[in-house]
Amino acid sequence: MDLDALTADARGLRRAGRRSVLGLAGPPGAGKSTLARALAGALGEEAAYVPLDGFHLSNAQLDRLGLRSRKGSEPSFDVRGYVALLRRLTSAGDGAAATGVYVPDFDRDLDEPVAARHLVPPGAWLIVTEGNYLACDLPGWREAHALMDEVWYVDAGEEVRDARLMLRHTGHGRTREAARAWIDGNDAPNAGLVAASRARCSRVVRSGD
Repeated sequence: MDLDALTADARGLRRAGRRSVLGLAGPPGAGKSTLARALAGALGEEAAYVPLDGFHLSNAQLDRLGLRSRKGSEPSFDVRGYVALLRRLTSAGDGAAATGVYVPDFDRDLDEPVAARHLVPPGAWLIVTEGNYLACDLPGWREAHALMDEVWYVDAGEEVRDARLMLRHTGHGRTREAARAWIDGNDAPNAGLVAASRARCSRVVRSGD
């Protein structure tokens, strides 16, 4: 993965008179958030990072829907809220030209979404957004995909992704046994759904090991 080359390609998405949106899709543990932050950091105030994870449903809502054991799966996100934010960010008349737009995130220590952790400043012409399902041909996700100038598929080898996920889950309180069960029972089927969307992406980026 050549960050300089990818940054140059992201900079080439600039369009006159409106914000551009670069989406990074891919399976859990592929390195999407790492790449998104790196691109936004390389572009400085020209770009802003907007994670899909801020649109996780709260644990209370997951419990209500019976989805707590499938947290991170496609139906466990507020995709309509995410689409509404993308529309606001790409609208010339969104009314926040002077102050910017606040964006939610997900706090892994709290295991809950949190409001307004990120800010899209007025001068940011590129939105770098990432999430598993951005290229999925499913209700809501199609509308999100249509608002993006390009969607890149970020991938890594299965062993690399598995090791990253194990570190993620054990680093936030799960035992190795519980992490293994979560990866096999939740992350793996999510990755299978995401893999089916690969052909809807404009390119594949292989993340480093």
